Amino acid sequence: MIEVQNLTKRFGAQVAVDDLSFEVHEGRVTGFLGPNGSGKSTTMRCMVGLDRQQRGETRFDGKEFAAHARPLTQIGSLLDAGYVHPARTAHNHLRWLAASNGLPKARVEEVLEMVGLSPVAKRRVKTYSLGMRQRLGIASVMLGDPHTLILDEPGNGLDPEGIRWVRDVLRLFAGQGKTVLVSSHLLSEMQLMANDLIVIGRGRLIDECPVGEFVRRHATQWVRVRSPQLGRLTTALQGQLRSVETVDGTTADLHGVTTEIVGEVAAAKQIVLHELSMQTGSLEDAFLRATAHTGEYAARAVPGAEAGSPPQDYQPQGYPPQGGPQGSGWAPPGGPPPPSQDGR
Repeated sequence: MIEVQNLTKRFGAQVAVDDLSFEVHEGRVTGFLGPNGSGKSTTMRCMVGLDRQQRGETRFDGKEFAAHARPLTQIGSLLDAGYVHPARTAHNHLRWLAASNGLPKARVEEVLEMVGLSPVAKRRVKTYSLGMRQRLGIASVMLGDPHTLILDEPGNGLDPEGIRWVRDVLRLFAGQGKTVLVSSHLLSEMQLMANDLIVIGRGRLIDECPVGEFVRRHATQWVRVRSPQLGRLTTALQGQLRSVETVDGTTADLHGVTTEIVGEVAAAKQIVLHELSMQTGSLEDAFLRATAHTGEYAARAVPGAEAGSPPQDYQPQGYPPQGGPQGSGWAPPGGPPPPSQDGR
């Protein structure tokens, strides 16, 4: 379990983390979300002692990071996959980490195979693509088989197969009772991966709850109805509807009413219904609404946005989609790693 209590970090006059407290529980993947400049990376650095906070503390299973004699066997962290000596090979980098924590050499070969880097393990890291460096970082996290994992943007630079592999591995670890905290801007992936969310903005806690509860609290909800008598239905509901979005001649999304109201009106008017369901927006919708006034950058809403896009009653906070060089060659858990396909 991770306990962050009253964490405060300033850079000169700027407050990066402002009296932040939260908990990360065992056996669950916890997503750490926030707009650019919200303080996520600074929080993670303070948690493991890479930055010194002005106030507060972080405890891992009751002890601060520095109090663990062999931290790599207790807490695995990946905060910057590029922070590796470029002249070292992946193999030597992992051997150095293993030796510093009293781990057997055989474990190096195991994690290299696990992440699909065995064929390129003797190449210098400076020749690696972003995706390959990311895999090397994940290998270093796994090296000591720690009980707690902290990862900042682990899917950065990975292709869809690699992203899926990371998701499967982190959920597998959580299923084994490990504590997993992962930061990402890939919200669709986070919706598939995470059990719980910690959402911050401008260094302060916005919400802390399970993913489904966060979506229910912050996302748009509406009623989808399909009926051959759609016109009669919407006329009968006038005065109760906030808005109607017609999907086609027989289907519409109704805002401002519940399924119970629509069903009762349809029954009273003897209107046939072929579909009546409550719809809820995505995690992206909920995140943008919850953080609408906390982002570092703001962009104008796009006129004529398609259905399913964030509603236009706020300005979406800009964070760039993740892209960049592809890193492939990942193996699913339990399967043999394919040869590297990075083209180097």
